[in-house]
Amino acid sequence: MKRLLRPLINGILRENPILILMIGLCPALAVSSAAINGIYMGLAATFVLTGSNLLVSLIRKWVPDQIRIPIFITIIATFVTIVDMVMHAYAPDMYNILGIFIPLIVVNCIILGRAEAFAYHNGVIESLGDAIGMGLGFTLILIVIGGIRELLGNGTLFGFQIMPSSYKPVILMILPPGAFLTIGFLQAIQRYRGGKS
Repeated sequence: MKRLLRPLINGILRENPILILMIGLCPALAVSSAAINGIYMGLAATFVLTGSNLLVSLIRKWVPDQIRIPIFITIIATFVTIVDMVMHAYAPDMYNILGIFIPLIVVNCIILGRAEAFAYHNGVIESLGDAIGMGLGFTLILIVIGGIRELLGNGTLFGFQIMPSSYKPVILMILPPGAFLTIGFLQAIQRYRGGKS
């Protein structure tokens, strides 16, 4: 159980992809204008991360070093294609919102980085824990970033009006600079808290 929990907790807290490792920022900046977008993007990335980590961990002893990266990319692309087709068929509205960022999961540094740095060197249980932890950490931060941006930029949260009718939305927050500001503030808070403990 410890082999599963340690990497899971690391992915959420100690090695959070966005706040600590600062990888996967492209989708975080692009699709986090609303909290619901963070859920869908996070779930898609978590599925790909889990599937690719498990498969890489299972075949790692038979993969020659010289061709491991092309093999990892092929595995990741397979899982991304599954996500792309399922989302296109069953969640077309969200598919249209996330657009090109679904196929771009193939080159997301979180996915390839975890396959190379973790799954290729660890067993199935540890790789599963790492994938779920990194995926959850990525998803939670996307939801927080999207929630803050949506609340300040639209006055809504998950599409529900939260701010009073007199609230004047800060349009900057739903534009790309709002994503940079939000991530910067969250990183500052995290580092401040990290320095206190």
